[in-house]
This record gives sequence, C-alpha cells and structure tokens, in this order.
Amino acid sequence: MTSANSRWPMVMLVVGHAVDDLYQGAVPALVPFLVAERSYGYLAAAGITLAATLLSSVVQPLFGVLTDRRALPWLVPAGMTVAGAGIGLSGLGNSYALTWLAIALSGLGVAAYHPESARLARRVAGRGHVGMSWFSLGGNVGFALGPILVTPVLHLGGLGATPLLAIPALAAGVLTVAVLRKLQAPGAAASHAAAAGRDDWRQFARLTIVVVSRSMVTFGLSTFLAIWVAQRVGGGPTAGEAALVVLFGAGAASTLLGGVLAERWGRIRTLRVAYLVAIPAVAGVALVPGPAVYGLVALTAVATYVPFSLHVTLGQDYLPHRHGTASGVTLGLAVSVGGLAAPAVGGLANAAGLQWGLLSLTVLPVLAAVAARGLTEPHHEDRPQETVKA
Repeated sequence: MTSANSRWPMVMLVVGHAVDDLYQGAVPALVPFLVAERSYGYLAAAGITLAATLLSSVVQPLFGVLTDRRALPWLVPAGMTVAGAGIGLSGLGNSYALTWLAIALSGLGVAAYHPESARLARRVAGRGHVGMSWFSLGGNVGFALGPILVTPVLHLGGLGATPLLAIPALAAGVLTVAVLRKLQAPGAAASHAAAAGRDDWRQFARLTIVVVSRSMVTFGLSTFLAIWVAQRVGGGPTAGEAALVVLFGAGAASTLLGGVLAERWGRIRTLRVAYLVAIPAVAGVALVPGPAVYGLVALTAVATYVPFSLHVTLGQDYLPHRHGTASGVTLGLAVSVGGLAAPAVGGLANAAGLQWGLLSLTVLPVLAAVAARGLTEPHHEDRPQETVKA
C-alpha cells in the first residue's frame, strides 16, 4: 500500500481513535458531576473509574488474540459505538449499580476497538515511529476532548443530558464502516507473513511493567485531578476541569513529540528520560501550591505521554507475529489495569487526605524508570523508514 493510497485510511483511523478514546476521557470529567449531584465519596468516585477499566482489562487481550487469527474489522466501528452508548446511558437513573454497569459497557466497547484498530494502523503506517504516533495522537486528542465535550453538556443539562454524548460515536461508526469497505485489510496472519525474528516474551513482560506503572499514574491522577485542583486554587469545577484539559491536551501533543524524539534518540532512550522527568513532576502536582500546579500538570503530561506510542510499537516489535495480542496488552490490559490504582488512591485519600493519595503515585514513575533500564531495541528491527504520515 503506497503512501498516497494509505493516507486517507490513516486519517480515518486517527479520527476514529479520537472518537473512541473520547469516551475514556469522558469518565474523569463525569466524576465531579456524579459527586456533586449524587454525593459520591472518594471511594465511590474511584469505583466509577474502575468500571470503565475492569471489563477492558480482562477482555481486550482476548480480542487481540482473535485478531491475530483472523481479521475482524467490524470490531472497529462496533467498539466505538458501544463505548459511546455506555457513556450515553451513564447519567440516566439514580442507581449506583446501573451507572457502574453503563460505564462498564463503555469500557467493553473500548476493549473491542483497540487491538484491531492498532493492527490496521501499524499495517498502514509501516515501520516508522512517527506514523504510529499519529494514530496514538488521535486517541490522546480524544482523551483531551472528553472533558471539553462533557463539561458544557452536563453544565447545561445535568446528568440527564448524557445521551447526547453518544452522538459522536454513532456518526464516527457510520464513517468508519465506509472506510473499512475501501481498505479491505487482509487477515492478521497474512499481515505477519513477512515478520522477522522470534517473539521476545521476556522483553515484552518488562515493557508491560513500564506500561502498567505509567497507566496507574495517569488513571490515578486523572480521576482526582479536577477535585484536587479545585481545592488547591479555588474557582470551583471550572478550575478543576481546566486542569484535565491541560493534562490531556499537553499529553496529546506530547504523543506526537514522542515519535519525533524516537527518530532522533531511539525509543529506549526516549522512554528512560521521560520516566525520570515524571518522578519530580508527579510529586510537584501534589506539593506545589496555587496556580503553579497547572505547570506541573503540563510537565507530568509531557513525561507520561511522550512514551505512549512507543509502548505500542515496541510491543508489536517484541511480538512480531502477534500484533493483535501486543496491542491488546499495551493499549488494553496494561493500560486498563491502571484503573485499579484509582480505588487505592481513593482509599488513602479518605484515610489521610487527597494530597497524600496523589503523592503516593510518585512511586510508580520510579518503578517505570527502573524497568525501562532493562529494555533493549528488538534485535530483528532495522532503523525504520517512515512511509506514511497522517
């Protein structure tokens, strides 16, 4: 597939990834409204984040295994549609159980979407780091758009307006079906026919430790950041939602920066530097007073999102014959397991205060930095040549 022929499918994969991950970004933006209208405590609020990640954690690698065996392109539009439907149902009724189940349904849709879309994106983008960073950028832009979409809709209509949030998923699902008909991607087995080298499970396991640690930081921080910043600087929910926009917005831009830095420094060096920077940045969010906290939020976003697309391509290169499985873990299981950190942070916050809860997250970039020291570039990979840019 030439660059000219693959540009349009890549653009649509980027847009689709943005729409799908918008519904992950919507969850932390929903939390303050649930707290305000339904008087949820820290632990109950953290449980909502857990709902978004629990099914995704368990199911996403299974979808990855399936897509390694045969192409399932219909999972791409179906997954994003289910993700939107779950968020759309989340504000209806006053039952915590029904709200939890609706958010869990959204997480299931996210699980179905990612492995197949990442496999298709790598095929279209080729071996270059920047090409896949565009695809990852789409997802992180979606995270950033989550609060931007949720906040005005729920400010105007309250939780009863959540069905309106499903509209982007329905529209993008229809467009994606049309694009997939033209793309006619071959099966996963065919796409790996020319893969070189053996699957390196030891390096992949070490990478998984890095991704899980990074995920716990971002999930734990995003769940409570709006509440923390609103307390820290005043200004009510608007100040807190602004902090989420900074986190996800700076993170989205840093995803593309990660691909550029990897072309110059290499993926492993970029990962190591990023996680060393993340250690003081995360601590600063919990400790620095006043509006300066926004600067630390931005630095944390840079340090934790620069490695994002590099995790995906490293995972696929460590498992060159199992791109779906690698994507299911690096974009799915390992990322979603990060949601398990939110209840732990919530429990500590209830016991000792939210500042201590957030400060406890500092240990995670330390763990990621230590694990990253043992990573090496896949032996079978030559320096990639960029073939596609969205």
